[in-house]
Amino acid sequence: MSEKTGLSIHTLRYYEQVGLIDGIARDDNGYRQYSESDIVWFQVLNYFRTIGMTIREMQEYTAFNRSGVPTVTARLEFMESYRRKVVDQIAELEKSLDRIDDKINFFKNLESSDNLQKEG
Repeated sequence: MSEKTGLSIHTLRYYEQVGLIDGIARDDNGYRQYSESDIVWFQVLNYFRTIGMTIREMQEYTAFNRSGVPTVTARLEFMESYRRKVVDQIAELEKSLDRIDDKINFFKNLESSDNLQKEG
């Protein structure tokens, strides 16, 4: 399963432990027997991790699937909200990058000033 999903064995078990996946069948020896739908769901969870979702956010999304009622609108609203969060994070990162660039320019100017004093 780890090879099929790209997730470590620890992650697979952790996802089961925190309720991101449930209903994993077991054989007579207690070994997990994953279905094709389990594989697909693990791939969905892996996708969510690649876009930066937290475990809590993935749990919230997972709750939609368990509700037993049509949830397209709820899932759309969830993803739109998540997109706004990511846009806000990008804006904060851009501000940080501007501050870093300012500091780099400060040191470049300081270095140039030091070099001019040494030459003069």
